Amino acid sequence: MIHEVTSMPETARPERSLPAIARSDEWYARATGLIPAYTQTLAKGPGQYVAGVAPKYLQRGKGSHVWDVDGNEFIDFSMAIGPLSLGYAYEAVDHAIREQLEDGITFSMMHPLEVEVAELVRDVVPNAEMVRFSKTGADVTSAAVRLARAFTGRSKVICCGYHGWHDWYISVTDRALGVPSAVQDLTLTFDYNDMTSVTHALDHDTACAILEPMVFDEPRDGFLQELKAACRKNGTLLIFDEMWTGFRFALGGAQERFGMQADLMCYSKAIANGMPLAVLAGRSEVMRLCEKDVFFFTTFGGEALSLAAAKATIRELRGREVPEYLERLGRVLRDGYNELARELDMPYTLAIGAGCRSLVTFDSKAGDPLEMKSLLQQELFARGILWSGFHNMSFSHTDDDVVRALKAYREALLVLRQAVESGSVRQALLGSPVEPVFRRTSNFNIKPRCGHAA
Repeated sequence: MIHEVTSMPETARPERSLPAIARSDEWYARATGLIPAYTQTLAKGPGQYVAGVAPKYLQRGKGSHVWDVDGNEFIDFSMAIGPLSLGYAYEAVDHAIREQLEDGITFSMMHPLEVEVAELVRDVVPNAEMVRFSKTGADVTSAAVRLARAFTGRSKVICCGYHGWHDWYISVTDRALGVPSAVQDLTLTFDYNDMTSVTHALDHDTACAILEPMVFDEPRDGFLQELKAACRKNGTLLIFDEMWTGFRFALGGAQERFGMQADLMCYSKAIANGMPLAVLAGRSEVMRLCEKDVFFFTTFGGEALSLAAAKATIRELRGREVPEYLERLGRVLRDGYNELARELDMPYTLAIGAGCRSLVTFDSKAGDPLEMKSLLQQELFARGILWSGFHNMSFSHTDDDVVRALKAYREALLVLRQAVESGSVRQALLGSPVEPVFRRTSNFNIKPRCGHAA
């Protein structure tokens, strides 16, 4: 299923083979003109991988490995862009789904799983006094913003990070076409670990501050606590978007890890090991507005297969101490990468973030960060690693997976180093480089504030 590529000297990189992608390209051709941007999830789309080199369609997964439509096998460090906290085809979760499938999927009245899973969330998430379910992260972040506006009687939102596709948020990016200017004027951003930017953004009409409590930079100098205090003093609600941190940084997410509580919290991804479920939780005096005054209802919020998956997933996460495992193994991979970069005298690349989820960054002083990322990605695909810049760890990743990944990194970094030193990174690419998801605007801040860029 592979073909040999020998376009660079053997001294630059050990023998490797790029995956054959003929069937991927056939599916891609069928999608052309049919599916806008080809994908339902931008981070999974062809623009995030080296064109002409990376496969485009995956067929199946098991544990930490995936197989594409051409039959190539990879160790996956994207893990469906986050939802697979346990791994592909994880038996305890799949069994729960199959068992519930025998009874039905969606019903004409409420299902007991709605109560059971809400109780589990309340048990493990600090301050989750009331709980509501939906399907996607954008659903619950938008519901949280509406709740905050209703509770405070205010209109403005300040945000930090990525929060989905709805009008209130996407207006701060360069993809705001179709969002009325009146809506755009109501959302501003602030910088992570920068209380001055928070102070400048807060005013008497700020309903809420919503942020990812940690992306890749650690909170410094009591930033989260100071943010909470500033919000409380201003009468502004604090919302944690815990799509990535929830059930991963700790069982109780960032609130547990950093020892603090927000007013409202939003979860998805890791909670149901790949099934579509999102959670809005928080203080009962705020959440209770959803009973009548704030309309937040959806046909599939109580869909039983996803709730059954969540019930099984939370039990596995708790019973097997999964967050601790993710942190331990992920640290080995993250720190191993940084040790390789030091050993190879490549100070322009660095892996940052928590063990459970880290990001490989590149310093623009050494060249175009996207081109460097693309070349590293190209060489990793040639060595059986599916990588889009992140290490999203799952319970199915093994010590052997990490050993193999670090071996692949060593070989791939040698290729990158030679290309950087010779000024030929773009020439070493066998296809088009990966594309940025967003361009910055004056209101938008999402990347880690450090000397490197993703």
